[in-house]
Amino acid sequence: MESAAGTADDSGNMPHKVVAVAAGEAHTLALSGDGYVYSWGRGMFGRLGTGSESDEIFPVRVKFQNSELKLIAVAAGAYHSLALADDGSVWSWGYNICAVKAGGMTSLAIDNLGALWMWGNYPQENNNGDGSLTFVSCFTPTPVWDFHGHTVVKVACGNEHVVALVSAGERHKGDDLLCYSWGGNGHGQLGLGDTESRARPEIVGTFSQDIQWTVYEVACGAFHTALLTRKKRPSDTLESMCWTFGLGDRGQLGHGTTRSALVPEPVKELPQPVYLVSVDCGLFHTSVVSSAGDVWSWGMEKGLGLCPDASFTGTDSGDAISPLRIHGPKFNDPVQVSCGAAHTVLVAHDGYKLWSWGRGRSGVLGNGKTVDCFSPTIVLWPPLNEDFKQEELNQDDKIVDQKGSDGVSEMEKKLSLAMEEMKLLQSKLSTMERYASILHGSIFGKPFEVQDIPISLQNSGTFDIAREWENMLESSDRSGLVRLELFYRNMLTGVKDKILKKRIQELIKECLPSSAQGK
Repeated sequence: MESAAGTADDSGNMPHKVVAVAAGEAHTLALSGDGYVYSWGRGMFGRLGTGSESDEIFPVRVKFQNSELKLIAVAAGAYHSLALADDGSVWSWGYNICAVKAGGMTSLAIDNLGALWMWGNYPQENNNGDGSLTFVSCFTPTPVWDFHGHTVVKVACGNEHVVALVSAGERHKGDDLLCYSWGGNGHGQLGLGDTESRARPEIVGTFSQDIQWTVYEVACGAFHTALLTRKKRPSDTLESMCWTFGLGDRGQLGHGTTRSALVPEPVKELPQPVYLVSVDCGLFHTSVVSSAGDVWSWGMEKGLGLCPDASFTGTDSGDAISPLRIHGPKFNDPVQVSCGAAHTVLVAHDGYKLWSWGRGRSGVLGNGKTVDCFSPTIVLWPPLNEDFKQEELNQDDKIVDQKGSDGVSEMEKKLSLAMEEMKLLQSKLSTMERYASILHGSIFGKPFEVQDIPISLQNSGTFDIAREWENMLESSDRSGLVRLELFYRNMLTGVKDKILKKRIQELIKECLPSSAQGK
């Protein structure tokens, strides 16, 4: 779960461009090029900033008290959200508001001088002298004095640990970043070679200044950490490597095993050479995207994250202990990948298109549905109401001249009705898709996807059930046919039982009047 900052410029259609995204436990934030924040997903605890706790299945704009405020960065914790404005102010909303960086119940911020501030769940050493760690609630931002005289460039946090990239000298120059970690270390997520927790930051020795790799990105899952490194300049090739460490029980490290790692190890099964532009971690999964637009994920349930409702069986089941490439459309000009607890969001096409996949409850995928998606689905961006409002603004003078203020009010009313109708239709569609997915999973033992729609129905809109049934049988392997036989045998048995019960009930009803007349 990540923070994200973007740089807005005056080129292109900036209101429709996403410069940064952040994903929380079950909600998503997007920052547009014109400095507005949008949110969608689960609304509990007010984490969406909409003024209510209702879920939102489409992106909606977060309204701030100062309408002229321009936001430049966003972050999402488990149940809270944060935004940084260009005037240096930090805004927060949601549960237990205590940066900008958020993870679990902790928040962090880097100020304009490169100093790191921390609040929320704050790690401190116990007073009993045994070196153990405790977490206390800190309600005001507290500086991390260990980095005084240095510049903190990036920071990430998991459930109990923090990892920061800090300049070796007073100012950040080129490839001089050092990696520090502190906090809980029960699974080796600090990368220090042991499982002892740290109340103070320590350097991760793997990435000292003496090696050829320099760290440029960092992300934290619940109890694991991922880093991106590139070869130090000068280098003939633009290539990078992903390193992971910490808890590996669900394959979230991508090392081909489920063992944990106490020190950083490279994810060797990622193709080389490759340049990775972004990395992020969910609770138990990890995702990366390359400059060429290729996305890989690994960890719980085929790298999808926590999907308890998924009914995978056979070759489709289990965790991905090595990177799996995410198949979908070509993700040209990728900007960022962001992982929530159980969903993933990708910004591509230079910020003008968003995709999401994983657990879809509460509308967190932003596609108007509340069902899980096991392959990338397009996020409704830009929001329809924003499109309509932009068109309205472009023609504002004409509308006022022709119809006056009454015309504008009528337009807003029609827009509101259209949005309500669209939400109703999307809700019905979501229910039908869930029903189809349950049936498909029961019969075929795997989730329903777009490619499972019969060809005849895709091409012509008509459905020849007899032909499609024959094609389906012909294309099934032996295990698939055996599963079908068992499914329909059970169905037939159930139908026969119902017919027998119905017949018995009819006979009883027929006999009861006869008995009454005999008396």
